[in-house]
Parts: sequence; structure tokens; C-alpha cells
Amino acid sequence: MLNRRAFLATLAISAARAADQIPANQNVRWALGANLWNYFPRVPFTDILDVMRDTGFIGIRMTQFPGILATYDITPAQIEREVSKRNLHVVTISYNAPVNDPAQHEKAMASAKQAMDFLKQFGAKNLVVFSPKRGPGADAFKTMCAFYNRLGETAGEMGFQAGLHNHLGQMVETPEEIHRCMAMTDPKLFHFSPDTAHVHLGGGDVASLLEKHKSRITFLDYKDAQRAGLQKDFKSSIYDLGDGEVDFPGCHRILKSMSYKGWICVDLDIARNGPRASYERCGAYVVRKLEPIYV
Repeated sequence: MLNRRAFLATLAISAARAADQIPANQNVRWALGANLWNYFPRVPFTDILDVMRDTGFIGIRMTQFPGILATYDITPAQIEREVSKRNLHVVTISYNAPVNDPAQHEKAMASAKQAMDFLKQFGAKNLVVFSPKRGPGADAFKTMCAFYNRLGETAGEMGFQAGLHNHLGQMVETPEEIHRCMAMTDPKLFHFSPDTAHVHLGGGDVASLLEKHKSRITFLDYKDAQRAGLQKDFKSSIYDLGDGEVDFPGCHRILKSMSYKGWICVDLDIARNGPRASYERCGAYVVRKLEPIYV
């Protein structure tokens, strides 16, 4: 039977081992997405923050804004108080609007300003921009890109950088569509916030695509995936970092080449053993495989 001194020593060793698996959050700072918790029984918002504090993913992307405030019955002031207690950060919002329709542009701009006004309270600087649902028409793509230039200009005036987030089932899904959107938007106004899993599942080589557009990267999602068995509901194709096919060491070497200083969001769509277990595994992968390349 362990005496008290031996028991405390065992606890100290366990704590040290756990700390060794927590990302350093130096040049690269690590975040997670609130959306994962929508697939589990509802918990208090503070439970999400506790997972963040314990696993080293110190930033959060707010999803379904502003509805998320009602979902968790929480105010911006309460969020600010709780994240400050834990030395955490609110870093961005998943922003989406039907901007392929010119009639929706004024409403879309108002919602973007609302999102950035919210984020400004937390010192955030990035607006991650999801494209509209897929639909026909070359004019729709052109209309979308014209709005993104306008959005980028407004974001800059508010102290933000707005960047494209590629995603399956949306107008910017494939590598060709990513290249096209980048070509049709002003690099001085509109940036790039890529999702590695969706690049991979969309048929792209992630590292090559990041290299091509690295001058416009302001925020990233590191998310692993496997192409085999891809279904319309892509969630089953998403994996913890290191369990899929994405070349994250290659991606990280690109970030090192550009001296990247910013956020990476591991925005999981599925956690087979629960959020805490997945983020512990992802944190261990970051420490073991990625930080030796670039911290």
C-alpha cells in the first residue's frame, strides 16, 4: 500500500507527464471549435473551457453565433469573465452568409459587423469566412468574390483580417475553386483560412496548396481525414491529428518558412471517445510530431 509521500510523488509524476503533452502555444497558438459539443449531451459552457485549459487548446472558435449565446444561456460579459479566469481566448467565429445573392449583401455585411464587434471585446483579429452552399451559375461565384473584397475592406477598417475557409458542400470546395476564389479576390483585402481535412477530402494535396497561397494565410484549421468511404455526411471521415492521411509535418514546415505567428484551430467534427480524450490525443501529437519542426 502506498504511503502518503509515495502517493504524492506518483501524482507529481503523472502531472508532469500530462504537462509534457500540452502544446507550448508560442508562435503557433492552438484553438478548438465549440461546434464539437453540439454532438454530445449539453454541458455548461464552462465545461468546454475546462477542457481547453486542461489540454492546452487555449483559444475557442464560436460557432452558430449569435445563437450560441442562447444555447448556453451566457452573455459576452460572462464569457469574458470565464475565459479570463482560465487564461483562455475567444479567437474567431464561423461566419457564413448567402453572399452569392446580391439581395443578401447588406444583411450579410451587418451580420459580419455584429460578429466582429463581438470578437473585438476579446481582442480577436480574425474572421473565418465560410462560403455559401453550392449552387449553379458562374455569376454567383463572381458575386460572392465581389462581396468578399468588400467584406475584407470593412474587416480591415475594424482591425480584422477576413479569410476564406474551404468546406465540402459549399461553393469553395475543391482546390480549383480555392484557387479561383483567391484569384478573384484582392490579396490586400481578403485572406485565406484553410481547412486541411476539407482540402484533402476535396481532392487536394494540402501542403502544396498551403505553399501556393501561404502569403495569404492568416488562420488555419488542422484537421485530419481519410478519403476511403467518404459520404455526404463527412464527419465519419474526420480523425484526431495523426490518425488520418494529412501531411501535417509538411504543413508545419511551410508555416516555419513563413515564420507564422497565429492561431491553428483543431476544429474536430467527431470525437469517438469524447472531446477531452480527442484533444488530449491531438495535443500529444502536436508536442511529439509538430513542435520539433516549429513551435
